[in-house]
Amino acid sequence: MKADVQVWHLQDARQSLVLSSTQGRLPQIAYWGAPLVDEDLTAVAQAQRMDVTGGMLDDNPDLSICPEAARTFPGQAGMRLRGADGAVILPQFKLETVEESATGLRFAYRDKGLRYYAEFAINPRTHVITAQARVEAEEAVHLDWLAAPVFPAPQLSDELIDFSGRWIGEFQMQRHAWAAGIHARDNRTGRTGHEHFPAVLLPARGATNTAGEVWALHYGWSGGHGMVAEELPDGRRQIQFGHAPQTELAAGTRFETAKLYAVFSANGLNGCATAYQRHLRDEIVKWPHPDRPRPVHYNCWEAVYFDHSLPELKEIATHAAALGAERFVLDDGWFGRRDDDTTSLGDWAIDKRKYPDGLAPLIDHIHGLGMSFGIWFEPEMVNPDSDIYRAHPDWALGSTDQILGRQQMVFDMSRAQVRDYLYAQIAAVLSAYQIDYIKWDHNRVLPHADAAQARGTYALLDRLRADFPQVEIESCSSGGGRIDFGIMAHTQRVWLSDSNDALERLRIQHNAALFLPLVVTGSHVGPRHCHTSGRVIDIRMRAWVAAARHMGFEMDPRELTEEEAAVLREVTAWWKANRDWTSRADILRLDSADPAVIAEEQLAQDGTRFVVFAGKADSAAQILPRPLRLTQLDPAARYRITLRNRADAIGLSRGTPALKAADLVLTGQYLMSQGINLPWSFPLTMWVIEGERL
Repeated sequence: MKADVQVWHLQDARQSLVLSSTQGRLPQIAYWGAPLVDEDLTAVAQAQRMDVTGGMLDDNPDLSICPEAARTFPGQAGMRLRGADGAVILPQFKLETVEESATGLRFAYRDKGLRYYAEFAINPRTHVITAQARVEAEEAVHLDWLAAPVFPAPQLSDELIDFSGRWIGEFQMQRHAWAAGIHARDNRTGRTGHEHFPAVLLPARGATNTAGEVWALHYGWSGGHGMVAEELPDGRRQIQFGHAPQTELAAGTRFETAKLYAVFSANGLNGCATAYQRHLRDEIVKWPHPDRPRPVHYNCWEAVYFDHSLPELKEIATHAAALGAERFVLDDGWFGRRDDDTTSLGDWAIDKRKYPDGLAPLIDHIHGLGMSFGIWFEPEMVNPDSDIYRAHPDWALGSTDQILGRQQMVFDMSRAQVRDYLYAQIAAVLSAYQIDYIKWDHNRVLPHADAAQARGTYALLDRLRADFPQVEIESCSSGGGRIDFGIMAHTQRVWLSDSNDALERLRIQHNAALFLPLVVTGSHVGPRHCHTSGRVIDIRMRAWVAAARHMGFEMDPRELTEEEAAVLREVTAWWKANRDWTSRADILRLDSADPAVIAEEQLAQDGTRFVVFAGKADSAAQILPRPLRLTQLDPAARYRITLRNRADAIGLSRGTPALKAADLVLTGQYLMSQGINLPWSFPLTMWVIEGERL
């Protein structure tokens, strides 16, 4: 190998990342996978060089961390720039400096009045690699596209997995076969979106939830993203992530990508999931009260909607507290003249018709019940029928004749005066009352995508967090429309979906667990008759699905029968008794032999206990349940297995499987190799199995 080749190595107990550069060009990732021990890294860089044959260039252009069009790269370039006159700029970057540490690399490159910077860092605790790119120009330029540092995709892979979705149907996994050319996502909505969660999973052939090699990438940005998954004519594959193309609307001298979060797993999809769960919980989220248990949540939206009556809300709060709720959230309808969704967004003054003495009587009642108080805002939005819009129509983003969404427009969050106004309005409410929680909503897409909108929202959130550090903030966007690691650096909880249908949430939670830990994932027990699906689902299923995440209620508790209330109190008490360890547990997706069963195992951090939630989403193809194999247990250890809700078995479950009759003691090896035989059950039911290592 020539002396002009440089190599760099980041590693932890799980993986190695090797980068190499020739003749001072941009580096390329020569290896990313299982840890390399005592390896000749120069040989690694040399080994990844590929042959050439007829019809090709005399050498293969680098698939670098920012592929350069000027170097005859045969695929999508990692940067597209134009000068002030519109002329395309085609840099050929050369190395200036490299800064190395035990856990990080910082590269600086230069060409044609441009500087390109790339940073990589590896977290040895969570096994997440972060990568970020920046470009600076001596004179203002227009940026059409800037990819975060580009990672290669494995060639021993048949498919990639990304995510689509819709309102009340988020986190739908899509599998795409690799083929020559491009698979692209271009999210133009201006928010993370139900439709385009910014992530991709790259499984090696044969990988499952619990076994095999998987590589994963997540782009932590809330303003809309672009993704390019490309197979080049020579067979190499690249993955690019960045802000949605052409959303930097103004010329500038400095542009930066969001962080790209990269994970390698030798334990299937679950290895990626646990890395992301731990990293988000322990490294990204800034907790106002890190030592306080997660409170059982009550939200009044599906109980009253806009019809706020102080006596009725007090009565509802009393019932919610009796069921075990520890936080009461007053949702939309408390401000302006907000009797429906046509008016008052932006006028954040308390409605004296509904609250003649302000919010104090309600908050005092809630505090007297032992609950804390939270409140709903939708700061980035404005109704044309509002005092603030009539005073400042120029503060709205987009044209005056745009199509409205939920009867509303969007504030231009890039304007400092808009952020100052919103800060003053929100701060006045937070200063006047003892509030420890904001449900921060975002109920429409932008009229046009603009990266400055997300940056402005981040700035407002940071200002409020600095001045009101005791307040926790939930990211809600018509449910799951703004969930990503970027927004989670400024918030502490997500409202995963507006669907309180337990069947839909079972599926959504299962897939979202590839990225989200329990502590940030709100899940509520909805009304008996679901408002979004029309289904009527038994209270046991509704309660246990909610208990699998950060538990809450969102219905009128006065509708509950005595039996339903008793079930809900029991499940809530179970959740409270176990939340200390489940809050730090890994959520592991199980490979169910029956596609009708959606199952997961929550394994304690120290491995001493676990709980399995096995939800039956449909009728099974066979008569009896197939065994459910567990994962990541100690093969030599013995575990006591308890069917927590065996009393839920119905008359058609006529046999006596061992677990239905009594506890079992089995080895981890047996539980992972053979699995658990569950009792027969109807669809839309959940079995809850507790395990304790002896």
